[in-house]
Amino acid sequence: MPLRGRSALRRIAARGRAMAVGAAMAVITGLAAAPAVHASASSTGALRWAPCDDPVKPGAECATLSVPVDWAHPEGPRLDLAVARRKATESGARVGSMVFGPGGPGDSGVEMVVGRISRFSPEVHRRFDIVSFDPRGVGNSNPVTCSGDLLAERPSPELKGQADFEATTAYNKRLRADCRARTGPVFDHLDIAQTVRDLDALRAALGERKLTFHGSSYGTLLGAQYAETYPRRVRAMVLESVMDHSVPTTRDFLQSEAATAQDSFQEFVKWCAGAADCALHGRDVRAVWQSLLARAGRGELEDPKKLGTSLPSSDLVNKIAFKKFYVADYAGLAMAIAGMDASKPLPASPTSIAPLHPATPVFCSDWLLPVRDYQEYASLVAMLDKTAPDLPYLLPIHMAAACLGAPTANPQHRLDADGAPPILLSNALHDPATGYPWAVSVTRQLGRSGVLLTYKGHGHGSVTRGPCMEGAVDSYLTDLAVPPEGTSCPAMPF
Repeated sequence: MPLRGRSALRRIAARGRAMAVGAAMAVITGLAAAPAVHASASSTGALRWAPCDDPVKPGAECATLSVPVDWAHPEGPRLDLAVARRKATESGARVGSMVFGPGGPGDSGVEMVVGRISRFSPEVHRRFDIVSFDPRGVGNSNPVTCSGDLLAERPSPELKGQADFEATTAYNKRLRADCRARTGPVFDHLDIAQTVRDLDALRAALGERKLTFHGSSYGTLLGAQYAETYPRRVRAMVLESVMDHSVPTTRDFLQSEAATAQDSFQEFVKWCAGAADCALHGRDVRAVWQSLLARAGRGELEDPKKLGTSLPSSDLVNKIAFKKFYVADYAGLAMAIAGMDASKPLPASPTSIAPLHPATPVFCSDWLLPVRDYQEYASLVAMLDKTAPDLPYLLPIHMAAACLGAPTANPQHRLDADGAPPILLSNALHDPATGYPWAVSVTRQLGRSGVLLTYKGHGHGSVTRGPCMEGAVDSYLTDLAVPPEGTSCPAMPF
């Protein structure tokens, strides 16, 4: 049954509140590999911690938490969520537990805590037990499993007519049936509204009266909807690289994503023009890039990581350029472009397309992106090409194609988190994936609770981009000190 808006979220919360307490007391690239988990939740819901299986980076503890597959029917089947933590390094200064909401969708929070703890500032590591989990359908939490052969058959999103549109919709139906059969009943309950309930069960199992939370990218949807569902259970919440779940239509969603990606390309071109150490300095960067796109389209561009094989146009855009924009590695992107430009063309060959991430069903369950027919699809592609002329084949159009015909359990709506405490939003001015206008929009939706901290730089992720950003976020998390309205921090050098 679709969940619509705050009222529906609270209805599902009300239906399962007693069971939630009992249960608590009793996650374009591939799925992140998570360390093995041997511990489990006890019959009373207390988390039983044991060392995670990672000899390279010891010190993390793992556990599992049992939750209902469908919180609307808490007496039904259950699944085990994989959970990990690293204890505060100074027990005498410990504030409590901080739960990290991973991005993606499809990122492993367990892997983050076990292998990439440097993602968090030293002060947060000192003052908090850092806790995260693999969201349902990800990592060790009943992962979405699909036929590799069927994934490899995915049609190209470059549809040529109504027949292609119908074939893609039919393929999506076949793939969903295959994934559902291999994954089990959780496949139909992957949306953020369900994960909100998982998060609240984790809060209770950790013994926290109120939640301290840091959500990044797709994890900001989880945080925002938690604040909407349980506004008075929030102690502190950081939403970093903010997704706006109020974007109403398919066209609005695709256009906003294309505009923010194109902004990053323009920033790259501007940087190269003024940076003597840019590998393309003094050249027409756009002309070089367009020549690579043309070669990729003909199957003549060699994949620098798989010598002898061609690099598809979509991978050139999404796995090379976009990946570098994420980490604001403009120098690295310039070198990669220069190297490919100097490479010898391969013999022309048919281009391929990489299989979609198995966590795509998570995205489709949270975003209602209907496309009526091929004519509308073609108009959307034309709009994307106009909005982002340097970045065709952007991942969002792949996602829209992959969601054709898919049901949506948690469609877009404006936030209503009345009663929540101050919530800190953090966004770069030039984020390639979650554009700054999204952060402004969500801040406004949160009303008096929304506080926007602006990083005047580039890249996806901002809370540890220099001492200004890090200090503001740390003070908020530890002491609930809210930055003054309009606070911004300078860009760090590339």
